[in-house]
Amino acid sequence: MYYPDDVVEEVRSRNDIVDVISEYVGLKRAGNSYKCCCPFHNEKTPSFTVSKEKQMYHCFGCGAGGNVFTFVMKYENFTFPEAIEHLAKRAGITLPEKEMSAEDKKKQSRKHMMYEANKSAAAYFHYLLTKTERGKLGYKYFRERGYTDETIAKFGLGYADIYRDDLYKYLKSKGFSDTIMRDAGLVDFDEKNGPKDKFWNRVMVPITDINGKIIAFGGRVLGDAKPKYVNTRETEIFNKSRNLFAMNIARHSKRKGVILCEGYMDVIAMHQAGYDNAIASLGTAFTEGQASLIKRFTKDVYLAYDSDGAGTTAALRAIGILRNMEMSQKIIKLSPYKDPDEFIKNLGVEAYDERVRNALTGRIFEIDNIVANYDMNNPEEKTGFMKEAGKLLAGIEDSAERSNYVETVAAKYMLNKDELKKIVSKAGMAAVTTGSAPRETVNYRKEQENPAEKNQKYLLTMMVNEPFLFDKLSEVISEEDFTEPVITEVAGMVFTQYKESGQVNPAQILNQFEDTEAQEKVSGIFTKEFDFDTTPSVLEKALTDLIIKIKSDNIDKLRMTRSDVSSIELARKKAELKKLRVRL
Repeated sequence: MYYPDDVVEEVRSRNDIVDVISEYVGLKRAGNSYKCCCPFHNEKTPSFTVSKEKQMYHCFGCGAGGNVFTFVMKYENFTFPEAIEHLAKRAGITLPEKEMSAEDKKKQSRKHMMYEANKSAAAYFHYLLTKTERGKLGYKYFRERGYTDETIAKFGLGYADIYRDDLYKYLKSKGFSDTIMRDAGLVDFDEKNGPKDKFWNRVMVPITDINGKIIAFGGRVLGDAKPKYVNTRETEIFNKSRNLFAMNIARHSKRKGVILCEGYMDVIAMHQAGYDNAIASLGTAFTEGQASLIKRFTKDVYLAYDSDGAGTTAALRAIGILRNMEMSQKIIKLSPYKDPDEFIKNLGVEAYDERVRNALTGRIFEIDNIVANYDMNNPEEKTGFMKEAGKLLAGIEDSAERSNYVETVAAKYMLNKDELKKIVSKAGMAAVTTGSAPRETVNYRKEQENPAEKNQKYLLTMMVNEPFLFDKLSEVISEEDFTEPVITEVAGMVFTQYKESGQVNPAQILNQFEDTEAQEKVSGIFTKEFDFDTTPSVLEKALTDLIIKIKSDNIDKLRMTRSDVSSIELARKKAELKKLRVRL
């Protein structure tokens, strides 16, 4: 940890978790806590709970949880030190210089080093493009695409040289290890041929996360070689399905919503034309994770996908994802041109503005694609079109909106409005009775706990929620009884905290865990809900059963792992457990 424990705790205690989370999402009071729909997964019924008393949050849908540091780390994609610095600034706290011992430096975050390697690589690529004779080939390519020097600088565009180990030598000279270069996806290593740069003889586009950190690269070949585009493979800091190109810029745009394009070259061209709300997915189909990222900042999405068959298919898929997440979908028609770059170059910004203003809603775009399969001059085919369109319109839940769509579609395709309305109603009733039109949902599979872990976690949760149990159970349970990984560490902290202060502060304990995965696992211990009445008699039985199970499991483990312990003695102890009764 870069900062002393007391400094970390001061920052946490001066940033009320309810106030901080309220700056990101709308919280509503619910009894002694606050609730909202989880910002980390798609849901309709709020399962995200924030406790002002415990200064912790937990989602009972997807399992996300922790203290104020955890939330900021997960939402902003910060490291632990970055979250401390962000919240210190918010609270007006001046932090001391980072304390980094020799051991701290040795354990310095691998992720931090990967970010730094990418940052150095981007600077080198940009230098080659703009300052060297060899980079003129790449510079010429960008200029011929119409990019200005200002745009080249804004996006840090670069050039990867023709030599197979050019970047490797440069990063090596900067002190980066082979492991970091490999794990960042910058260099491949072969036992026979040695290091080989992932990118060479390509123009380079740095890819950043939501906070502007360089997490990957896209490279376009110069010439006709295949593949035309190469992206960094997924790494510890680069998840294609949870990042969007230029979202770090678009999130601050004053334009309405975002314009989702297919590729980063289109995005760069659109930013240069003034559309700083343009973004793109990263070499993969649009995902729910990417939709969730957009939804943090806006619910309005314009799709500017290529006007060919593949672009249409991709747009239809994206419409479904956005609709399922209750986000607005509008499609910008680019014909007769293939993509936004071609359109703007040929017809200009004003014509593009008009296309944006007249963008089709997702429903109309879907129906436009259906009509292409029917001969509307043929009565039978026209009826077939009405039935297929009716099924789509029946999926609109809001009755007023559904009625408006029926009217619009009937007028646009010269259909009998009353007949279309009947077809829509019939399709809606069929879906209800057969269950043939379920909404898309995200299936969150919780990691299976072993019984011993579950029991130990449950007991520790009960003690944290009812601190008087530390004294009441002191004769029958101790921190040594908590033997499962992570739980044993947490139990040690909890017991020590209670002995020293007579109380338990879960949010403070979480400060000791720097990565969000560990914090979420620990927060599950502190925020687990009881599934029984906590009246004394019920609580006594529950505690008795739990303690017997935990101690029995630990005895069985000793029997299997320790040859120096008497089996007879262990059997005797296990038999005695049956007599145990907790009295409160």
